[in-house]
Amino acid sequence: MAMCEDTLICNFPKCRAKLSGFAWVTACSHAFCDQHGSGEFSRSPAICPACSSALSGKLDIVRTELSPSDEYKAMVLAGLRPETVLDICARALSFWIYQVHQERLFQEYTLSRAEGQLKQMDKLLSQQAQSRELELNSMRGEISSLKRVMDEYKRKYSEVSERLMERNRQYQKLQGLYDSLRLRNMVVGEREVGGGTTRPYPPEAQPGMDRPITPRPSPRLLGMGGEGDRFFSLEPDGPRTFFQFSSPAKDRARSSIPKK
Repeated sequence: MAMCEDTLICNFPKCRAKLSGFAWVTACSHAFCDQHGSGEFSRSPAICPACSSALSGKLDIVRTELSPSDEYKAMVLAGLRPETVLDICARALSFWIYQVHQERLFQEYTLSRAEGQLKQMDKLLSQQAQSRELELNSMRGEISSLKRVMDEYKRKYSEVSERLMERNRQYQKLQGLYDSLRLRNMVVGEREVGGGTTRPYPPEAQPGMDRPITPRPSPRLLGMGGEGDRFFSLEPDGPRTFFQFSSPAKDRARSSIPKK
């Protein structure tokens, strides 16, 4: 059973995966997963992806097993002096403490960034809420004004309806008077007709009625027979035509001709 539940995290910026199995550790106290360590440290010269430090030493980069076997644990420090063993342990603990400290700083940075975004979102949300509240208040004012306008229209409509009903009652009353007067005039006219009273107008010439059109003969021209022939028979020589009437030229010509 492990005494510490903390797990190393890959220090590659875009990875952040938990390390297991094999890992690549550097002299600058950074650790990388097997995938990114193999890819980054295969090039020469090797550069640390976390701090951009040059790793040119032979032991600056080491691929190590994170869960070694008991045989490895028993033999890896065997034969070393105690001060050497303690120095190795101190360096290993320093590496672990540095990784934990870096992870804590990263988590604090992430938390502060998230808090900043949360504050910005909260501020934006409060501004939007205020704007929505202002819009809601303006809409409430518009609704109240529209209600007042609607009430005014309802009042005017009721007044117009009352006036219209009054006009209808007056119209019905006048219609009844008109019907009664017309009926009275009809009765009086029937009585006059029955009593033999002459009407001031003949039936065909009553006001408001069209007279029947009687065809009349067209006027006859003078001299076209009938009484018109008498006009031409006034001369002593008998009736004359239009070309037989006298004129000054004809009279002079007639006087110059000797009579037989």
